[in-house]
Amino acid sequence: MSGLAILLPLMLLQVGLDPTRPAPLGAPDELVNRPPRPVDKSRPVTLSDPNARWLGQCLTQLESDASRAHSLAQIKLIDALGEERVIANHCLGLAATELGLWEDARAAFVAARDETPADQLRARARFGAMAGNAALGGGDAAGALTLLDIAQADATSAASASLQVIAALDTARALVALERPEEALAPLETATTLAPEDSEGWLLKATLLRRLDRLDEAQAAIEKAAALSPQESEVGLEAGVIAILAGRDDAARASWQSVIDVQPDSLAAQKARDYLAQIGPAPSAVQEGANP
Repeated sequence: MSGLAILLPLMLLQVGLDPTRPAPLGAPDELVNRPPRPVDKSRPVTLSDPNARWLGQCLTQLESDASRAHSLAQIKLIDALGEERVIANHCLGLAATELGLWEDARAAFVAARDETPADQLRARARFGAMAGNAALGGGDAAGALTLLDIAQADATSAASASLQVIAALDTARALVALERPEEALAPLETATTLAPEDSEGWLLKATLLRRLDRLDEAQAAIEKAAALSPQESEVGLEAGVIAILAGRDDAARASWQSVIDVQPDSLAAQKARDYLAQIGPAPSAVQEGANP
């Protein structure tokens, strides 16, 4: 099957038709359908010994029983004051995230941010980014964007590049979900500039540029991602999609086959097999099969 023959279904992957519609065959759509960011269990504020111990116990409980940690945090909040309210909301937000209770998580992280002293900008930025991520998990992209704008400002004031990157990546996701893909390029540029050795930013940039039909730029970005994370399955999947839309069938086959070779039992490998089945074998392979 030629590249032209398979372009009709695969053209649906491009942003010109519908930037928020899931791509066929479960194609990697890192900007819109990306799973919520893993919960950050680090301690963003300096705590007194009793509060540090309580938070440590709650985080330990979170690993084995998120529902119990959620209850413990709610009980803690009943009589909590000052720093105690911050740590209780911190643990409550993490437990709610684990349980998929996005509104609870968002409210807890916002409360933790607002109750953190104004001069602790790094902690406020982290809680704000967590709240924005929870809003995205709950499907409220507009609300997430507002929260992430505040988190980005706090992270910038705190000179925390890592938190600026986290807020920027989620800002890009929110903008794409709001059908503002062109605007999403700026936060992705921020992320790749501040963290050039992090493949995630390059992967998201490649995905967005591909959806905007800027295939040469998408190819350059995915090559950066591949150099940084050569065995990352989502990178291999995206590299294949970019290649097939550019008419480079053999390169697409090689990318998708690499995903299968590295993680043969993974969901990503199944996606790669689906793509390979869609485009069919290379013409040379068909000819060899016809000649005994």
